[in-house]
Parts: sequence; structure tokens; C-alpha cells
Amino acid sequence: MMFNRRTRGINKVVIAISAAFLAMSTMLAAADYSPNFKNTEISEFINIVGKNLQKTIIVDPNVRGKITVRSYDLLTEEQYYQFFLNVLQVYDFAVVEMPSGIIKVVRAKDAKTSNIPVVEGEAFNGDEIITRVVPLYNVPVRELAPILRQLSDSAGAGSVVGHDASNVMMLTGRAAAVNRLVEIIERVDRAGDEEVEIVKLKFASASEMVRIIDSINKSQGAAGNAGGKSAPRVVADDRTNSIMVSGDTKARARLINLIERMDQELETSGNTRVIFLNYSKAADLVKVLQGVSASIQAEEQGAAKSKSGKNREVSIDSHEDSNALVITAEPDMMRSLETVIRQLDIRRAQVQVEAIIVEIFEGDGTTLGVQLGSEKYGVQQFTNGVVGIGSLAVGVNQARDRTIVDTITTTSNGDTVVVPTEKTQLGDFTSLASLLGGVNGLLTGVVKGGWAAVVQAVSTDTNSNVLATPHLTTLDNEEAFFIVGQEVPIITGSTTGSGNSNPFQSVDRKEVGIKLKVTPQINEGDAVQLTIEQEVSSLSGATSVDVLINKREIKTTVIVDDGGTIVLGGLIDEDVQESVSKVPLLGDIPFIGNLFKSTTTSKRKRNLMVFIRPTIVRDGFTMNEISKRKYNYIRAEQLKRQSEGIPLMPFQEGPALPEWDDTLVLPPSFEEYIETKGEDKD
Repeated sequence: MMFNRRTRGINKVVIAISAAFLAMSTMLAAADYSPNFKNTEISEFINIVGKNLQKTIIVDPNVRGKITVRSYDLLTEEQYYQFFLNVLQVYDFAVVEMPSGIIKVVRAKDAKTSNIPVVEGEAFNGDEIITRVVPLYNVPVRELAPILRQLSDSAGAGSVVGHDASNVMMLTGRAAAVNRLVEIIERVDRAGDEEVEIVKLKFASASEMVRIIDSINKSQGAAGNAGGKSAPRVVADDRTNSIMVSGDTKARARLINLIERMDQELETSGNTRVIFLNYSKAADLVKVLQGVSASIQAEEQGAAKSKSGKNREVSIDSHEDSNALVITAEPDMMRSLETVIRQLDIRRAQVQVEAIIVEIFEGDGTTLGVQLGSEKYGVQQFTNGVVGIGSLAVGVNQARDRTIVDTITTTSNGDTVVVPTEKTQLGDFTSLASLLGGVNGLLTGVVKGGWAAVVQAVSTDTNSNVLATPHLTTLDNEEAFFIVGQEVPIITGSTTGSGNSNPFQSVDRKEVGIKLKVTPQINEGDAVQLTIEQEVSSLSGATSVDVLINKREIKTTVIVDDGGTIVLGGLIDEDVQESVSKVPLLGDIPFIGNLFKSTTTSKRKRNLMVFIRPTIVRDGFTMNEISKRKYNYIRAEQLKRQSEGIPLMPFQEGPALPEWDDTLVLPPSFEEYIETKGEDKD
């Protein structure tokens, strides 16, 4: 019984001790760290913190030094981690947390270029390195960015970057510092009393009024901005002939008062304006505007005279040197004409047209002929591409040397004596040379016993592959013409005077080569209507009259999508011809008949296709990219040839275009030039 009581007493003590230890462990779990480091290497400090927090930490080799810190309070895990960040911040180091949970310790100035998380709101408020993107709604970024850079740790991990196009601010640095900058931005970026008021004009033109007000604001400069607020702005609405005024109350009142004072009826019905055009030609718009003014006056047929009793005269002229219009009209008529001008004076789209012309030609020909001749029985001669034996015999006969007898008359003792003399006359090779000059292929023969035989054999093989890629760029609805070739003289007539005096010939020149004429029209969407005239011509030979010209031409109108390719047309033909000349009956004898005939066979095959691809160019950037691509292609070809060198000139370098550069390189200033010269001397 006593044993049981003693056992129960021991159990109570054990339970009490266990409860005490449990309470103490709970307290230590809530406040588990009491950091104390004295003259400790920072790498050892980072290693201990990593073990305590069970985190993988990568240390930059540039992180070196010793630290001395001490905490008299027990810290939770979150407080211990913030203590770790605070210590690194004091010694000009920073922590970059990777998405995988790994921590990198680097120098503060290197942290801004690392993989820093982009956060929203105040999720972090310690010394973590973060990036926040803050939009501004009322204050321009370019005005606020210089102020924030003075408050940021730009020498360390801090960075302030503004994007003018979207009016946003990108802030990088320690979370506490970034949140402070965000709070400053929110307080500064507040809309004031800059409301918008609309002033409807009765007599003046809204666009002209805005131009005058802008000139006044520019001349006054920033001095006219009350309290450092943004300058008041005015915008013209030509549709309702109104002006929208925005700004603070005083600035709006001042501008509205100025507008009302200027919006007065003219003392005379005349109003002259000079309008400078940006894209259109002034001479082209004159006819359009004259037609518009005539149409407006026709609508007012019943009120041909204005209230003042004068005619509504309109004068529209152009000044081509400055590309400007000079218009004299009443205010309402002037506003109508200005509306038409604004709608017509726009940047027109351009179209680049690329044509691909492919022509493949193959031709084969074979000629075989045998000709016989006899001094007694005549000759056998064919003319289908072979040299006639009769003509050959005449040429050979003329080329032989001959012995001729000549007489010499002398006088001796008063008597006339005739003495015969033999001499050799050289043969004339002119006819034979002319005949053999036209021989094509093999020509051989034999002469024996008064008989002669001539055999001629020739085989021709012609292959050509023509690839042309002409391309040109033109404005919408403007015709463009492209030609690569030559001008061939063609005789169109001849005249001679009486007695063949003062003869002359009239000659015209015809363009031969690759021609492309195109007129593009951009339709709704991205479709392009093309009126195309495509021609491929070449010289074929000459006749007794003039030259022969091969010509392939296409005229058509098509619709193609932007960047699409369409085949305009093509020619695919194959021609086989066989010509046989023979002696009747003898030429039909098997095998032996080949001695009494001449055969010519020819085969021609031609493939011709034309492809067109239009590309719409609506802005200068696209045109610049297209030009850059073509420029680099030509430059690459030149560099390739330059690398291959010039035959027989090893020390010469072929020409090449310079590297494409979008920026304009200006010459150095005088100070830069002097500084460069000083560095060269050193």
C-alpha cells in the first residue's frame, strides 16, 4: 500500500516536471534565438544563420569582413531573419531570394541587377531587395523621377527608372525604402482641381485659336504656371468648332476669358489663311477644294448673298515652293475647307511589290546529212542546215593554184617578137573561207575517181535558267515603273534624194529587258488591288529587214492579301520538229538510203512563271526594317566576294557597303577633338 502511494507521488512529480519542460520548450519555440557575435567573420555569421534557419545560402566571393552584433532579447524565427537582413544592410550587403528558395548574399550595388522579385503592395517591409512598378496618373514621370533618385540609395541597391510612354515608375531597392518612395508617390500623384471646360466658338476657328494660345503659353514659359502646377492645356474640336480647356481654376478662367475676347466677328467678310501641308501636294488639293467650295455655295443657292449683302467669294491658290495653300473665305467656309484639308493631308500607306520571274528553256537539235557529187553525173545537194557540195566544190576549185601562159612582146632590130611565158597564179580562198566559216559541227569528205562525198553532223544542246526578282515601292494609288534591260535601235524608215543624194534612215529605240509597271490600291482591311503590266523581252536574232525580239507580256488586275503571293500566269510549251530531205526512191532503201538523205531534228521546251507579292508599309519603322534587310543582303554578298579575293590581284580588296547604322553619327565637338588629340600624344 505504501509502495503504491510512493509510486503515485513519483508519477505526479514526473508529470509536473514534464509540464514544466513542455512550457519552457513552447517559450523557446516562440523566442528561440539570442544572437551574439563578436569580431566574427561574416562568412561564419552567414553559415550559422543558414543552419539555424535551415536555408541554403550562396555567398558571393566579394562578401568579406568581420562583424560584431549582440541582441539582449530572444527573437522569433521571423525576427531572427530580419535581424540577419539588418546586419547585412549595415555592412553594405544584400540578400536576393531566388524562386527556388535559395538565398544569395551579394554586395548591395550588385543586387539591383540580380533576379529580384517584382511584388505588388506592401508584402515586404524589411531589408529584402524587391522591385515595384507604380503607375502615375496625374504627374509626369520625367518630372518626379529626378526627385525620387535623390531619396533613393542609388550608390547601393536602390534604382529609380521612369517609362514616359506608359507613365510608370520602376523602383528597386530594400523593401522599407521602396515602400517609403511609393508612399511619397501616392501623396504627390493626386489630382487637383484641373477640370475640363468646353468653350464653343461663334466666329473664330478652333484650330487657329489653339495655335495662338499655344504660342502665348510657349512665350510665357514656366513662369505662367501658378504654384508649380502643370501648364493649362487647350485642345481643338473642329467637328463642333469648340475648345476644351483643362488646368487649375485660375488658369482655366484666364484662358476662357482670352478665348471669349478673341472670338469676335470680323469687320470684313474676308479671311485669309496660309495652311502648310505635311503629306499632300498643294497643287493637287486646289482642284478638290475649289470643287468643295463650289458645292457648298450651290447648296446655298437660295441665299446667294450673305447678310452683309456681299457675294461669298472664295479664293484658293497654292504655293508649290513651300507646299502651302492660301485660302481666302468667310469663317464658316474656312472651317469647312480646313476640315477637308485635315482629312486629306494624311500620311498615305505605301506598297512594296516583289515580282519573281522564272524561265527555264531547254533545246536540243541534231543534223546528219550525206551529199554526193560526180564530175560526169552531177551532184546530190541538201540545204537543211548543211553545206552544199556544189558550193564547196566551187570554193575548193577557186582555192587551187593554177599555171597560166602569158606573152611578152619585145622589139629586136625593128622586128616585133612575141615570147610565151608561164607563171603560177595563187588560188583565191575567199569563197572557201566564207563557206567554211558558216560550218557548225563536223564536216568531212572524200574525192576519188571523179566522185566526191561530204558528210556533215552536228548536235546542239541549249539550256537557260533565268531568274529575275524586281521589286519596287510606291505610294497607294500611284503608278510605279521598273525596267532592267537595254534600248535596241529599230529602223523605222529610210529616204534618199534624187540621184541617191543625202540618204538617211529614221531609227527608233525599243526597250528590251524586264519591265514591271504596277499601280496598287489598298482596300478595306489588308487586301491590295494591283493593276499590273509585266513584260519579259529579249533579242532573238536578225532578219534581212531588222532584228527579232522575243516578248512575253501579262496585263491583269488582281486582289492579293498583304504579304500573300499570287501567280499571274505562265507559259509551258514543248515543240518537236523533224525535217528530212532525200533523193526519191534511193532515200527509202534501208540502211543504204542514209547516203541519199539529210535529217534534222529539234526539240524545245520552255517553262515561264510570274509571281507577285505585295507588302503594305504603313509606317517608317516597317520601311526601315525592309530597307535594312535588303541592305544587309547586298552587303553579305559583297563580303562573300571580298572573302574570296580578286583573281590575280591578291593584295586588292573588293568594295563593300558599310555596316547598317540607324543612328546619326555626328562629328566630334571641338572639346572632344582636343581631348582625343591629347590622349593620342600620351
